[in-house]
Amino acid sequence: MKIDAAACTDLGPVRETNEDYFQIDVENGIFLVADGMGGHAAGEVASRLAVETLYDILLGDEDPDETRLVRDFELVDQTDILRERLRYGLNQASVRVRKEVEDNPDTAGMGTTVVALVIEANRAHVAHVGDSRAYLYRNKKLSRLTRDHSVVQREVDAGRLTPELAHMVPHKNILTQSVGFHGPVEPDTSTRIIQADDIFILCSDGLSDPIDDAGLAEIIGQTPVDLLADTLVAAAIAANTTDNITVAVIHCTE
Repeated sequence: MKIDAAACTDLGPVRETNEDYFQIDVENGIFLVADGMGGHAAGEVASRLAVETLYDILLGDEDPDETRLVRDFELVDQTDILRERLRYGLNQASVRVRKEVEDNPDTAGMGTTVVALVIEANRAHVAHVGDSRAYLYRNKKLSRLTRDHSVVQREVDAGRLTPELAHMVPHKNILTQSVGFHGPVEPDTSTRIIQADDIFILCSDGLSDPIDDAGLAEIIGQTPVDLLADTLVAAAIAANTTDNITVAVIHCTE
C-alpha cells in the first residue's frame, strides 16, 4: 500500500494563537492531530506534549505486553496489540500533560483532544479522545469514523437533541473527555481494511464546526487530493470558523 499525505494548519480569523498540533510520518504510517485548550495560554503546550508522547510510544520498541491496559485476556492478534498501544499512549499523554500542570501551575486547566491514524500493511487503526475527528472518503462517499466525546453528542445519542440543532447550541464545545484535563481517558478505537484510493481525513473542530459532513463530502469530491488539505482549511476560513483549523489528508493507493 502506497501512502501520500499532506497537512495544513491555520490560526483562523479569530484566535490569537494556534493551539493545534499535528504529526505526519508517512514512513511509519503515523498521523496525529490535536486541538489544545484551557490554561494560561497553554493549549498549545498540551497539544504538543500529547502528540509527542503518543508518537514516541507508537514509534518505540516497548514490549507490547508493557503497554497493555486490558489484562484479563490474551492478546494474540496484532490489531488488538496496536489498539492497546494506542489506548496506552493516549493515557500516557494524559499523564504527561497533568505532570506539566503540576510543574507549572500557570498551565492549570489545559488539556487537548487527539485523533490518531496508524496504517499498518493493509489496515487502518483509528483512536481518538475529544472532538477532533477522523473521516474516510471511499467510492465518493464520506463516512465519519469517530464520535465526538462531547456533551452535545451525548444529547444527540440520547435522542434529546437532533444533529441539525447540535451545531446551534451554545455548549457544543464542552467535552466529556480530553487528554490531560480529564485525567485517565477511555479512547475509542477501530480498525478497518484499506481499499485502493481511500482518503482518510483527520481534523480539529475548526473544520467540522462550520462545515457539516455533506459540505465536506462536496468539497472532497471536487478537489484534487494533493490540494485537499489547503482547500479544506480555506473553506473553513471562508465559512467563518471561530477556531484554529488543522487538516491532515492521507491518501492510500496500491
